[in-house]
Amino acid sequence: MWLLFLIGGALLGIKIDLIVWPSLWSSLPWHALSALSGLLLLRLVLRVSRVTGRWLARCGRVGELPRMQTNRLVTAGPYACMRHPMHLGLMLFPLAFALLLGSPAFAFVIAPLEALLILIMVFLLEEREAKKKFGAEYAAYASRVPAFNLSRSCLQLLLQEPPENPDCTRDFIIAD
Repeated sequence: MWLLFLIGGALLGIKIDLIVWPSLWSSLPWHALSALSGLLLLRLVLRVSRVTGRWLARCGRVGELPRMQTNRLVTAGPYACMRHPMHLGLMLFPLAFALLLGSPAFAFVIAPLEALLILIMVFLLEEREAKKKFGAEYAAYASRVPAFNLSRSCLQLLLQEPPENPDCTRDFIIAD
């Protein structure tokens, strides 16, 4: 799916750019600024993915499991203030790629539509799977924790590495 988003978005974006913004497509200052912005955003996306992935690995696994699978609901760290922190970071991935490419149409039209599609998939697929996997525990969690939270304190948690051995049995409540 990611390849479809990235390659499809890039090809469509370039096609639109050459029709609508041909001067921007050939502008060195635009590409320099766009590439720098894309690198910074990509670094942020990778950091959020690493931090949230480590919380899942350290708190969401009991016993021997295949890589990338969890069997315990994680409600600590950034998961204490939002249910889908990794997806929040991943929604920015197409934008980072579009900026690296230097495509204004991809960055400002297609990437936001792809982020919206990711959001819809989270609510239609991820939420249903989590409810099925964790049952009443997830329902209680979902009733007190929003799917996404853009408060400053919650966003800061997305960038903080988890402790080596975090206390995964209690929620880390965020004061706002």
